[in-house]
Amino acid sequence: MRLRNIPRAEGTIQKHQAVIKRPEDQKGCWKQVFGNQRPIYIEIGMGKGQFLMNMAKRYPEINFIGIERYSSVLLRALEKYDTEEYQDLTNVRFICMDARDVINVFAKGEVGRIYLNFSDPWPKARHAKRRLTSSEFLKRYDHILVDDGVLEFKTDNTELFNFSLEQIREFGWILKKYTYDLHHHEEMNEDNVMTEYEEKFSAKGNPINKLIACRNVTNKMSMPV
Repeated sequence: MRLRNIPRAEGTIQKHQAVIKRPEDQKGCWKQVFGNQRPIYIEIGMGKGQFLMNMAKRYPEINFIGIERYSSVLLRALEKYDTEEYQDLTNVRFICMDARDVINVFAKGEVGRIYLNFSDPWPKARHAKRRLTSSEFLKRYDHILVDDGVLEFKTDNTELFNFSLEQIREFGWILKKYTYDLHHHEEMNEDNVMTEYEEKFSAKGNPINKLIACRNVTNKMSMPV
């Protein structure tokens, strides 16, 4: 998702107290940023932040970090964060950066869970490496996740979903659960928190795909990034 450029976005981001301006300086120290020893979960490509902030409200015992590449999109998330509904959340931080930089921002084993929601499908074959569920990115996630770390991925794009299932299997991770129709899968939908896009898409009756995967540290060594 990409919004039109908003000139005031950069200034707002730089001044906002919930945005980490030099995230690479916090590598290995994120629990100090939050001031506690709680697990750290991240959402890559968080969009307008509805999923992230509702998760933070539901699970106050977890620290959440939202990563968004586009400043104009992050601005919308910050505007949502500053509303009465979310402004008291202390377990949320935001980063404006490219997903490729996660290994420069998080230390080995520093992240407990990664959420990918409705990521750009990059439909052309030559762009496959840019997909956030490609082996190129799984290598990065394998480095920053704890041993029993989990990846959760939702998309409305079935072609991307099939690609993701294949990549995860080839990479040697454990595919714990998956469905091609999340909202009609009683078990996986039980605690589902929807994104803005998911609400709009599912309201039309279109199915949502979801998978949950985890590292397989018993059968393979971590691959170099």
